[in-house]
Amino acid sequence: MAPRIPTEADFAPLASRLRHTLHFPSPRESTTAILILFHGLGDSEAPFAGFARSIALPGVLAISVRGTTPLQPSLLPDDAVLRAGSGAGGHFHWGDDLRIDPATGELDPDPGFERARKAIMEDLVADILVGTCGWELSDVILFGFGQGGSLALGLASSLRKADQVVDVTDGGGPKPMTLKGAVSIGGPLPTSMIPTREARPRSDTSVLVCQLDEGDAVDVVKREFSDVRVVQWKRRDVAMPRDREEVFPIMKFFADRLKSGW
Repeated sequence: MAPRIPTEADFAPLASRLRHTLHFPSPRESTTAILILFHGLGDSEAPFAGFARSIALPGVLAISVRGTTPLQPSLLPDDAVLRAGSGAGGHFHWGDDLRIDPATGELDPDPGFERARKAIMEDLVADILVGTCGWELSDVILFGFGQGGSLALGLASSLRKADQVVDVTDGGGPKPMTLKGAVSIGGPLPTSMIPTREARPRSDTSVLVCQLDEGDAVDVVKREFSDVRVVQWKRRDVAMPRDREEVFPIMKFFADRLKSGW
């Protein structure tokens, strides 16, 4: 069916199990794409809703989503490493579990993301955006920071898992299991979200990775995706972009993906 502009009422059934904030373009009728934003470990959707409003991508409905599980305050990471929660919004994470490496005392960067995958790809994308409103996967861009960036890359990667793909057919044959794009700031691709079959194809979802450690982490992304853009800022710490120089490659990626045809 032809897509229609989503309304707040479309997302109401999701509110109790996946908290979110919507930012519509002006006018709403100009909507041509959907951006889903994932915060980092220990944060909430509130700052990322503000980020979506500040960049105000033309024709883009932005959906800032809260992590699926509360994070205990005692486990909040150093602000210099991951963006901490804002206080009022609480502290949440995307993992199935929290595992601490006894050797380092740090949280496992790949705690499993199956609960978050189902909530995002099945409840939000498949049921509401695709099923109710008639959009396609190729209309959706993912953006994440830290653990949320890992989730963004992992969701794009996991679409290649034949037993876990969402049904996006409408009677005209299968649609490509490809998103419009995915952006990760500081979040590596989780091994748990890479299909295990040896003959797997690389994902055709275009991705941008920022502030990802050069070497193994970048190489893993390049092995799993056919179109990868890598950006390293002058500063070494991982945080949200602070100035025009850091924001520019992200905005350019958005612009390139939004004007791309499918």
